[in-house]
Amino acid sequence: MKSLMLSWQLWAVLSAVFAALTAIFAKVGVEGINSDLATLIRTAIVLASLSLILFATGQFANPGPIAAKSWLFLLLSGLGTGASWLCYFRALKLGPATLVAPIDKLSVVLVALFGVGFLGERLTALNWLGVGAIAAGAVLVAYRG
Repeated sequence: MKSLMLSWQLWAVLSAVFAALTAIFAKVGVEGINSDLATLIRTAIVLASLSLILFATGQFANPGPIAAKSWLFLLLSGLGTGASWLCYFRALKLGPATLVAPIDKLSVVLVALFGVGFLGERLTALNWLGVGAIAAGAVLVAYRG
């Protein structure tokens, strides 16, 4: 059981499940209110939830030193998350979740491209085929002809 809890695959699948639920919950939640306000409410809930988890598990007690590089990239990641959420909620406000979510998932393709271009990660021909399939699948799911 412990090895399963340390499996990145398990956490990735759980992330996908929660992301899917997030899209459905957000689509219903954004009805009748400003999408930016909805994003703020969601962000406050995320902040409160994570704070409680860190306090409950004692991870706030002594985090140790955090390098300037970590601070910079966490700042950039936070800004990117905020921008993504604002755009996502605006898209959900304006369009159906069944069309918004697949286009949003093109981020998977962009992560592959950025990972190769900026991080020096390597993908095999089969991996590239998968990236292409994800891109094509997102477009096909979102296409209404």
